Order: sequence, then structure tokens, then C-alpha cells
Amino acid sequence: MTTATAPAARPPGREADPPRRRTRDLDGFRGLAALSTVAFHVWQEYFVYDGTGGHPPVKNPALGAVLSLEVIDLFFVVSAFLLTLSYARAAIDGGSTRPARAFLFRRAVRILPLYFLAVLVVWATRNPDLPGNWQDLLEHLTFTHVFDQERIFYTLGPTWSLSLEVLFYFVLVGLGPLAVRACRPLRRRGSRIAVCAAGCLFLYAAPLVWITVAHYGLGIPPTDWVAYFGPQARFGGFAAGMALAVAVTALGDRARLTPRTALPLTALALAGLFCLSRYSDAEGNTFTYYHPIASALWVLLLFSTLHIRRRTFWNRFLTARWLTPIGLISYSLFIWHEPVMLLLHNAGLLPAGPSGFPLAMPIVFLAALPTAAVSYWIIEYPAGLLGRLKDAGGRPREFYPEPALR
Repeated sequence: MTTATAPAARPPGREADPPRRRTRDLDGFRGLAALSTVAFHVWQEYFVYDGTGGHPPVKNPALGAVLSLEVIDLFFVVSAFLLTLSYARAAIDGGSTRPARAFLFRRAVRILPLYFLAVLVVWATRNPDLPGNWQDLLEHLTFTHVFDQERIFYTLGPTWSLSLEVLFYFVLVGLGPLAVRACRPLRRRGSRIAVCAAGCLFLYAAPLVWITVAHYGLGIPPTDWVAYFGPQARFGGFAAGMALAVAVTALGDRARLTPRTALPLTALALAGLFCLSRYSDAEGNTFTYYHPIASALWVLLLFSTLHIRRRTFWNRFLTARWLTPIGLISYSLFIWHEPVMLLLHNAGLLPAGPSGFPLAMPIVFLAALPTAAVSYWIIEYPAGLLGRLKDAGGRPREFYPEPALR
């Protein structure tokens, strides 16, 4: 007769399972990125331009660099990292991947209900007389406003980045299975890793080439949004996240960083991001290669945070109880913070002039955070439950009624 044995106790200091730990850390990153996005747009709202140049709302250059830090590349890197992991594991170590229909269905229920509702509500309030700016509405509903120089920031200004996210989803479901098939005949694991890494490097280098040609060859000004915000210029962030997924998969549990190595790399990445923001020019235009370099620094920061042997105070900060709930509602905060800010401004509830910036910041946060929390629980969370309607293979899931009590 066999006897059941109790599970072994976890040794002191041993960490939780990596996927669970990684989720908590990434929630912290999302929370910080969402807060930084709100701060950036309030900072941008109070930025003054005149004939002598640009005047930011704070005189302290260091504080201005923190407030004006652009974190959209972090969103790209995190998204690409998480979504590429399954393809990287299948390509490098074998196994299967989720069918494209299942992947796209889960992405759709994750972002579309809240996005479509917000677009319709905001557009309707700003276009009370029909037909209104119907082209703006059509482009936002089809995620094509990133290709319109005039309307790219209409309705929901920050959502130009969602156009790139959606495009990336279709690129990934095309390239992911292709990479898996290309690696399958290769017997050596190192060769499979090299193929995946080379693909990521190509996708990262292509935007660099375009930015160089556009800026130095064609003389396209930095205010040409289509040229510098389109996929040809900004897909490097997604490629960097894909490369991180390949690196984490290739290393597995090997070469995990100790705190003595991880913390200096974390400090280096944060210092690099600060310097990129600090030394943008006086009118707020970023360095030509700001976003490719920022994407690489975000990858370094994520790697030094996630691929570790033992958690550090940086990890404990990311998983603080006040921060992870903000990460949970980060998508709603990203969607609603600009309409909330403009509503407060139009109602005269925000102080006027650059001197009003310090007071405007907490006012916007106090209004946007509760709005995002309500949005998450009444729109995002219920919509997310729709993802359970299909199984991992993309087929409708069968639900059986509970047996009747006798």
C-alpha cells in the first residue's frame, strides 16, 4: 500500500514560481507606465510654445526629464515579450502554439469593447451635429488613424499606439508560426536560437534604417507624425520585446542574475532612460534615435528584473500593494485619462498657465484613477470573461449544467 506524502516545504528564501512572480513584476511596470503616461500628458498640456522656443511647466531640468519620459516603448516591449513567449518556446524547444483564431479572439475581447465604447462616447460628445468628422470616427474604429497626419491625435490622442499594437498582432500570428516551421528541421538548439535572434535583429534594424533615411536622407521634419509614429519607425519596440522573449527562452533557468549583477544593470537602464529624456531639445523634440535606444534600455531593465535568482528591493517596489492595482487598471487609465483631463480643462477645473501645473497634476490623477477603476470592473473585467468561451485550440468551450441535487 502506498501512502500519500505531503508536499515538500519551500526552502526559506525560495521564490514563487517564475510565471507568477513575473506577472506581479509586470503589473508593477504597467502601473508605473500608466502613471507616467498621465504625468507626461499633463506636462504636455502645460507646455508653452512661442516665438522664442518652448517653455516646459517646470524649471527643474531633472524633474522635467522624469515627467516628460515617454514610456510608450515600454508598453510595446512588454506586450511583444508576453505574446512572443509561446512562439519562442515552440521554435526553440518544440511544442505547439495557440491557433491564430484563438490568439486574435483573446486579443479582441481584451482591447476592443473598452476601446470602441470610449471612441464612440468621446467622438459623439465632440461631434454633436451629424455627420460630424466621420472620417476621424472611421479611422479610429479601424485603427488606421496612425496613418493620418491630421487626425492621428483626434478623439483619443494616445491610442495611435493601439493601431501599432493591433498591426503587431497580425504580424505575430504570421511570423510566429513561420519561425516555428523554420526551426523545426534544425537539430541543434543553438541553431534554432540563432534563427529566432536573427529575425528579431532584422525587425529591430529595419526601423533604424528608415529613421536614418527619413531624417538624414530625406530631411523629413520630426513633426511628420506618419513618418515617425508609423510601424516603419516604431516597430523596433516590438522587435526588442520579441528578442527578450527569445533570450529568456534560450537561457531558461540558466544564467539567472544575482542581486549584485541585477541591481547595477537596473540602475544603468534607469540612468540611460533618464538621460534620453533629460537631453531632449528645448522644444520637447526627442533625439533622433530616442525610441530604438529606449526600447533597448527597457529590455535591459526588464531582463535585470525578471531573469534573477533572488528578488531585490526593486522587485519588492514593483509589487507594492499600492502599485499593482494600478497595473491592473492600466489599460482603462490609458484610455480615459486624456478625455478626463480635457473635460476638467473645459469645465475650468484646472488652473490656468504654467504656474498651475503642480496643482493640475494631482487633480487629474484624483479624477482619472477612480474613472479607470470603474471602467475596469464594469467594462474590462466582464469583457475579459468572454475569453473563456473558447478553449486553447480556439474552439467553442462546452459548458455543462451543474447536476441537480437529489
